[in-house]
Amino acid sequence: MTSDLFAKERLLFTPVTPDTDAIPVIFAFPNEYTVGITSLGYQVVWATLATRSDLQVSRLFTDISETLPRNPEILGFSMSWELDYVNILNLLESNDVPIRGSDRQDNHPIVFGGGPVLTANPEPYADFFDVVLLGDGENLLNDFINAYKEVRNADRETKLKALAQVPGIYAPSLYEVEYKSLDDAIKSIKPISSDIPLEVKKQTYRGNTLSASTVVTEKAAWENIFMVEVVRSCPEMCRFCLASYLTLPFRTASLNDSLIPAIEKGLQVTNRLGLLGASVTQHPEFNTLLDYINRPKYEDIRLSIASVRTNTVTEELAKTLSQRGTKSLTIAVESGSEKVRKIINKKLEQKDIIKAAENAKKGGLKGLKLYGMVGIPGETPDDLDATVIMMQNLKKAAPGVRFTLGCSTFVPKAHTPFQWFGVNKEAEKRLKLLQKKLKPQGIDFRPESYNWSVIQTLLSRGDRRLSKLLELTRYFGDSLGSYKRAFKELKGQIPPLDFYVYRNWSTEQILPWNHLQGPLPQSTLQKHLNEAVNSEQLTASS
Repeated sequence: MTSDLFAKERLLFTPVTPDTDAIPVIFAFPNEYTVGITSLGYQVVWATLATRSDLQVSRLFTDISETLPRNPEILGFSMSWELDYVNILNLLESNDVPIRGSDRQDNHPIVFGGGPVLTANPEPYADFFDVVLLGDGENLLNDFINAYKEVRNADRETKLKALAQVPGIYAPSLYEVEYKSLDDAIKSIKPISSDIPLEVKKQTYRGNTLSASTVVTEKAAWENIFMVEVVRSCPEMCRFCLASYLTLPFRTASLNDSLIPAIEKGLQVTNRLGLLGASVTQHPEFNTLLDYINRPKYEDIRLSIASVRTNTVTEELAKTLSQRGTKSLTIAVESGSEKVRKIINKKLEQKDIIKAAENAKKGGLKGLKLYGMVGIPGETPDDLDATVIMMQNLKKAAPGVRFTLGCSTFVPKAHTPFQWFGVNKEAEKRLKLLQKKLKPQGIDFRPESYNWSVIQTLLSRGDRRLSKLLELTRYFGDSLGSYKRAFKELKGQIPPLDFYVYRNWSTEQILPWNHLQGPLPQSTLQKHLNEAVNSEQLTASS
């Protein structure tokens, strides 16, 4: 089974033969192969490592692996989903590596992690990693390996202190967190010695050659897809949005130097193309890219596109997608209420949403999926009614189109202006209310789990004290009930669930990630928060 999966891979790069003294590395994705190999980030990092002759890299997934070294020096994880931490702990144990960094000795590998979850807020998982790579991997990954080589034969402490000098590399054990009390807020976060940087800054790659698939396989979750990153970040800066704020600035791939060469290479091995990015259609030459894809020689390709900005849905785009095997398009509107969209800085008018639906129909698309959200700060029941009316108007504007509304609960994210807000306790009721009102309208309403939103918030706003909780819930299961059970067992040792999930935090409070600098300083995030607060008289502190 294992050899069969790897044998079906078509590589778009050439791995090198490792040197005789190459560093043995395991690079893991804490999920099954079909999921992990579909991650563009995982693909690119693996290819980067596999093209260095000073490394001998083996891949590891929860279900299969390549032949693993007996004594790896580096063990890395790409983390895309919060609850995959369970698999990280399991994989560490199965490879005889203590799950806590404090229990590892010189003979154990340096355990590193990267990916969107850890870059946003690594603190709940900090005790499980020796180092965390914060930001874009293009330069950071090689900087990490080069720094490790300099101290390869040193003891663990020396290695960590040396790695901590590299911009973007965070060694959690070298920072001491003090709390006002065991179950209260953070009092201070300080490096353990003067030779450790006070802050670690997320690294940003500023080139115009972005990522593209390094492997295509029929065994991927998206079968035989070749993915190319069209843009990185999003220029709109919706105030709740991690994908925008954490990844700033907005960058676009060069059409002639990056996108077209990558697409031409990928379409030599597959006819399925995926265009990725938080705001793909806002690439300044997107129409030119569409014209390129519309050439007769590509008439048999299947085209998929990530969520697009609503006011960029043209008839031409819809027609291209329809002719290339796509039946529906996804847009994020967040709410049918103009008031709510103003609060979150969603620069979108009702007419734009209607026009998108009309263009989708004219272009031949059969369905339009909208992303919405409940529990946004400042939202009232009247705003839910506005969402219902919006969906009714869409059905009238584009009869025959199948409309789907996927809806989640607002989850505060680190490094965004809304990081100080907690979850609205009315959110679950509001999801049910929307479902009740939309079902008779023939709208396919797909609410995301409210309980999962609570867990997600816990992990997105969590601090190091949660490591005890994560170890407990590992055995209890991943339901909200399991987390509540763990909180009960740890009562008095960590703050209650309410502290992390529902409470609005003061802007004066030290946040778990205060020592980890994102693209924008806290002062700017506060300014953006104040703009939202002033617009609707919201309350930003408890």
